[in-house]
Amino acid sequence: MPSLPPETTTAAQLAIRTAVAGDLVAITALYAREVDENVATYEYDTPDEAEMTRRWQGVVAQGYPYVVAEWDGAFAGYAYASSYRSREGYRWTVEDTVYVHPHFIGRGIGRALLQRLIDDCTALDLRQMVAVIGDVTNAASIALHERLGFRTVGVFQGLGRKHGRWLDTVQMQLALGTGNESSPQGE
Repeated sequence: MPSLPPETTTAAQLAIRTAVAGDLVAITALYAREVDENVATYEYDTPDEAEMTRRWQGVVAQGYPYVVAEWDGAFAGYAYASSYRSREGYRWTVEDTVYVHPHFIGRGIGRALLQRLIDDCTALDLRQMVAVIGDVTNAASIALHERLGFRTVGVFQGLGRKHGRWLDTVQMQLALGTGNESSPQGE
């Protein structure tokens, strides 16, 4: 896969850059909060920094983008694209993941992170991006994806269970580049 640009500044106060090992403490802490308190992820047990490092290395080793947002130099969130499914026929489809620190919500950070993923994945000649949104009540994530062109393609009712309740899972999709209108390079 081609290499991605190392850094993009999207506003005077906001910088989106490629994640580095030093970011894993902050990434782990933000994800732990999501696991413990929310339903964006259906994971029950909070992974430690070693496990989050292993996951980050796995994403990067596969050539997918993994980025962080900084607001005036402070960690504000992270996002990455990863394989949608493991079968060979899905290799041009990715799933996006975006988490914004609660102190920075409402500043356009989620949009900047997701736009960076879209741009980077398009540059890699990937053709589809899928959002798997934990629960229909996650209106902010659904709205974010809609603003960047995703459309809802399905809702799985009662697909997961967390915090004592059944959760619906929203599936959204965005065509990247020419989508399925042409063959990818190197096929």
